[in-house]
Amino acid sequence: MPPSAAAGIGAPAGFPWDEVMAFGLGRLAWPPERFWAATPREIAAALRAYQDRSRASAPERPALAALMAAFPDA
Repeated sequence: MPPSAAAGIGAPAGFPWDEVMAFGLGRLAWPPERFWAATPREIAAALRAYQDRSRASAPERPALAALMAAFPDA
């Protein structure tokens, strides 16, 4: 490819190792052997499952009131 054609193309982003390792070793608490044995597809699936759970919304006001009535702090 001529240099003029490559001028508009940026370098590809590097793999986000810091974030992936923090997720696998930290958030998921996988031991290093499990983390390094995991495939990228397995790590991506774990990330999707974690994100789905972490996006749970807070209960609506009536549901919260019902829980508070059922389980008073007294």
